[in-house]
Amino acid sequence: MPGLPGRRDVAVVAFAQTDHRRRSDELSEVEMLMPVLHEVLAGTGLRTGDIGFTCSGSSDYLAGRAFSFTMALDGVGAWPPISESHVEMDGAWALYEAWVKLLTGEAETALVYAYGKTSPGEIRDVTTRQLDPYYVAPLWPDSVSLAALQARALIDAGDTDEPALAAVATRSRTAARANPHAQLSGPVPAGDYLVRPLRTGDCPPIGDGAAAVILASGDTARRLCARPAWIRGMDHRIEAHSLGVRDLTDSPSARLAAERAGAFERPVDTAELHAPFTSQEVVLRKALRLGDDVDVNPSGGALAANPVMAAGLIRIGEAAARIHRGASDRALAHATSGPCLQQNLVAVLEGES
Repeated sequence: MPGLPGRRDVAVVAFAQTDHRRRSDELSEVEMLMPVLHEVLAGTGLRTGDIGFTCSGSSDYLAGRAFSFTMALDGVGAWPPISESHVEMDGAWALYEAWVKLLTGEAETALVYAYGKTSPGEIRDVTTRQLDPYYVAPLWPDSVSLAALQARALIDAGDTDEPALAAVATRSRTAARANPHAQLSGPVPAGDYLVRPLRTGDCPPIGDGAAAVILASGDTARRLCARPAWIRGMDHRIEAHSLGVRDLTDSPSARLAAERAGAFERPVDTAELHAPFTSQEVVLRKALRLGDDVDVNPSGGALAANPVMAAGLIRIGEAAARIHRGASDRALAHATSGPCLQQNLVAVLEGES
């Protein structure tokens, strides 16, 4: 939507997230989410009744029950009635819906939140349900095995090698030392092979977590935040569903989303990439044209904390937070969903000088 005539300026004005943990058995999704909602609202001084639109992202497959997102509304407060929507996707796609809502002028503010508890089940089995139901899903290839296929393709093409992948993990988790919300931080051993060529250190931690952001338009954003993170463009694209017709060493959908979001118009100084596996950062760096001068995943990224359904929203929130505190002027945020970077969303955020 860059260049849309008469479009409104919309910004991320607040961001909050949980301290991500391996297990949160003592908490329901609502109990995990409520402190985050209270924190993000307190950051702007808004109350629930001041929010013009609410949108959430989660997965019923993780919760194990249909329409589980309706229970999370207890944490938001749905009375008096609110304007609300939900996407069965990572919260980054909920943010996209809310952004469009504000662009059309139907709301001045929006609350976007996402959450995921992967600890109760076997996430590697659960994610097989998103595969082609006729040819691939019956074989039960899990997410790590599919990521290993992508990593092997990259190695065979000469794009990376195992030491380079280990260096990605080391850099990300060392950066996470400065992130109090990270699940893993500091040097993490490469470990044994989980599925060759991926070792334990190349893979994301399994854990529970939630995140929330508040969007606002125009002067409302300036009133609520000293330095809003203006969304200059956002777009999302999808690869072919069949893995057999894709080049796993490239991501045309991420490249197209970045182009349509305006990412290539001027250099960015920061990139928060939703790359749960080290090999996926290699693909994204190439597709998004990120040089060594770009600070990639200063928060530690998904290798430090990967709450499913919230990790993509967190990438946007982390990028926005750096703009809020003056650590970045122009940032790219990326979210993905599906096997081997099947679906990709790119947002470009800027701060006012």
